Amino acid sequence: MSLNSFGHLFRFTTWGESHGPALGAVVDGCPPGLALSEADIQPFLDARRPGQSRFTTQRQEPDQVRILSGVFEGRTTGTPISLMIENVDQRSKDYGDVAKAYRPGHADYAYDAKYGFRDYRGGGRSSARETAARVAAGGVARLVLPEVQILAWVSEIGGDAIDPANFDAAQIGQNPFFCPDAAAAARWEALVDDARKSGSSLGAVVECVATGVPAGWGAPLYAKLDAELAHAMMGINAVKGVEIGDGFAAARNTGEGNADPMRPGSEGPEFLANHAGGIAGGISTGQPVSVRVAFKPTSSILTPVPTITREGEATDLFTKGRHDPCVGIRGVPVVEAMMALVLADQKLLHRGQCG
Repeated sequence: MSLNSFGHLFRFTTWGESHGPALGAVVDGCPPGLALSEADIQPFLDARRPGQSRFTTQRQEPDQVRILSGVFEGRTTGTPISLMIENVDQRSKDYGDVAKAYRPGHADYAYDAKYGFRDYRGGGRSSARETAARVAAGGVARLVLPEVQILAWVSEIGGDAIDPANFDAAQIGQNPFFCPDAAAAARWEALVDDARKSGSSLGAVVECVATGVPAGWGAPLYAKLDAELAHAMMGINAVKGVEIGDGFAAARNTGEGNADPMRPGSEGPEFLANHAGGIAGGISTGQPVSVRVAFKPTSSILTPVPTITREGEATDLFTKGRHDPCVGIRGVPVVEAMMALVLADQKLLHRGQCG
């Protein structure tokens, strides 16, 4: 099994490689009758698109999505929805050295160990380019969730975090970092520039909150909503850590400090805190669902790093080509997409069991 699919009732499969002719997704299980066109998906791909600032890879890809099936007269038919995005700006010649030696921190060696050979052009399926297909599928998932609002942002780059007191959602779309803190965004310009100019890279933390999720989505034990979210986020290329709600900070708290106190409200309980991230026992509580995602520094860098060749000989390798100095920046629309895909699936699963 190659395991390129995700979801239960609302299920998607991605296909394609970084330097192939195209990549895309097939979305299965979407309810029929929903209004859908390329214009509904394109804004999310535009947010993820490379080459929009000096702080991302300069690969120029329009990332125009085409719907090949599953839509008739502007509405979903209930059959598989096939989405395609052409690759138009590959430079495979930049990867001649990568064909001979492994990039430390990248998936080169692991793919070779598993399959016996690999697509070294941009990393093939291990490239962050694959996430464009997830963002396209996430655009479809959002149609299933009109009651839910999903918002993500970068909260930390290279160990420099935003000040929560300065949080302004209106700022997220006003700078190239998806940053809600104008002061932090100004600092990050120099931080990322320095890493880029020195041939290095930086990691980042992306936070995502979904509001409007009703109580009851998810399931106990083996299909917990937080487990599904963790699975989805950890499946994003370059992600190495996921926290739900307070995450690891909960381990440093007390029982009373970590509790989410409740009081009677006009429409159910009113919560006085949300340490649990909107999920208890694997089931949504009606609180905002929150997740934090840690992206490692980009492995393809211009700084020489010790490695070995395919023949096992010692060498040093630096990676030519166009790469993100901080891959977590463009991870924001990807995290939003995976949140939407999980919640759409969980909504349909809840409806299937509980009506």
